[in-house]
Amino acid sequence: MNTDNLCMGCMHEIGREKQCPHCGFQVDSLQVTPYLPIRTVVGGRYIIGKLLEYNGEGASYIAFDTTAQKAVCVREYFPLGLVKRGINDVDVIPLAGNETVYAECGQSFLDLWNKLSRLSGAAGIVRVFQVLKDYGTVYAVYENIEGITLREFLLGSRTGYISWDKARQLLMPVLSALGTLHSNGIIHRGISPLTLVIGGDGKMRITGFCIPQVRTARSELQAQLFPGYAAIEQYGYKGQQGPWTDVYAFGAVLYRALIGTDPIEATTRVTNDRLMVPGKFAEQLPAYVINGLVNSLQILPEDRTRTIEQLHAEITASPAAAIAEESYVERRTAQPEHPRKPAPQPAGKPQKKNSGLSTAIKAAVLCVVIGLAAFVLISATILPEEYNVFSSIGLGADTTEAVSENHEMVNVPDFRTKSYTEVIVSDYYKSRFTFTKEEVNSEDVEMGYIIDQDVQPGTEVPAGTAIRLTVSKGAEKIILPNVLGQNFDDVYPMLTEMGFVVTKSERANDGSHPAGEIIQMSKTPEVKYEKGERVTLQVYEAPLTEAPTTTTTTTTTTTTLPPETDVETVPYEAGNSPEDTDQE
Repeated sequence: MNTDNLCMGCMHEIGREKQCPHCGFQVDSLQVTPYLPIRTVVGGRYIIGKLLEYNGEGASYIAFDTTAQKAVCVREYFPLGLVKRGINDVDVIPLAGNETVYAECGQSFLDLWNKLSRLSGAAGIVRVFQVLKDYGTVYAVYENIEGITLREFLLGSRTGYISWDKARQLLMPVLSALGTLHSNGIIHRGISPLTLVIGGDGKMRITGFCIPQVRTARSELQAQLFPGYAAIEQYGYKGQQGPWTDVYAFGAVLYRALIGTDPIEATTRVTNDRLMVPGKFAEQLPAYVINGLVNSLQILPEDRTRTIEQLHAEITASPAAAIAEESYVERRTAQPEHPRKPAPQPAGKPQKKNSGLSTAIKAAVLCVVIGLAAFVLISATILPEEYNVFSSIGLGADTTEAVSENHEMVNVPDFRTKSYTEVIVSDYYKSRFTFTKEEVNSEDVEMGYIIDQDVQPGTEVPAGTAIRLTVSKGAEKIILPNVLGQNFDDVYPMLTEMGFVVTKSERANDGSHPAGEIIQMSKTPEVKYEKGERVTLQVYEAPLTEAPTTTTTTTTTTTTLPPETDVETVPYEAGNSPEDTDQE
């Protein structure tokens, strides 16, 4: 096959077409900076195409495997903020002072993809073909799934949600795949409608694998969390992450599929848990499914369903679920402050009738309460003071002042620099104070962390005092306008005034374009970015009047990745790639 005729956006043959008729990709499009230039060859075998997505860990590209003669995907370890490209725009070089973190996260990347490569062919998990080193970093090669994400599937449905029968058909294999991952020491931490892909065969597969550092706030890398699907422990709450972290994410995905809306973000639910199953859905869904949803979406990890196997049993009404639930309740009796929430009762359904014995007990209790209330009234208003049993113990008519005088006094701690989530989920703080939140933008304080408090640290206040916490919303975000086709000198002052850091790269001009015309932006336009975000604009340079002088420079780069022996390879021959062994 002549790879010169391949579209670098989808890897279909397009001959001499300038725009791909399959995906619309322009043949002369350039890659977004600072990612691998289009048509770079990795491992002597994989031709890199369009950038598919990137985060703080690295980038994924569509690519063409010249040996197997097929499209694949390539994941590059390229941690933003820790590395730069060499002068050849390909080699990856750790920035000074970041060598240790770069190597540690690189080892995590190797460990993750080597484990996944050993699971290649497991049902419901994207197939990994090879893990290799090149250009001073690590690459993982995995299957290119031609399909749509679960999010696209749900948005394309008539109602925006699906029935339990359809959800069970689509998602139960995912639950089994998560069990396989967990038994092999892999916690995904990013299960969401964006990382679940439905292939052309109708089967759902888990994609979007990343190392733990990029799925946890305040780690060494820029975090990528999925609001509504990320568990509270991923936001800096001190609870440990584990299989229960994926349980929360799967419960959130199931909620989105059945109810039609994204779940409320975990950090918001901590103080205002408004996640409910609307009545019309509660009437249609089996009670055991609702119960499984509620248990999987508990905010605190210790209250949540602990394993994928238990969740599977709960939402399939397995008898094992009832036994495990009883065992769970017994274990939790020593901590009654965090009971599991019962499943919501569908509106309009009759409650279970009490037995005759229960009715008799309630009647007896009611009589006792009425008698006691009458005695209190007579003692407090009719009997002389010497016979008033309440006045003798200091609880007469005027008790308000006495009670207030006995309020416990507590010292206000310094909440500044703490995570807001950490404060409001703390039993210690909740038992002493109540909190309100005011959010403001901050260039200096990370989103979700406390900037100030209205009661100064060290102040002695009555227990229960309300404290207003000022919490950072992060740097102010602004929309990047689309400036393609405009002149660099015209837009530079505007973008700079808006708060962007603007740089320019030039491209050779054959004279058919005006000098300074913007032909590519390093950031997607019409999207919000933080102030101070760097935007590189590629422009046509002034037409050359004489042939340029070419200088060749040879450089040597040094990397600090783990030894070559840590890399595993899962080879496959051209025309003989592993068959799809997924089982229902």
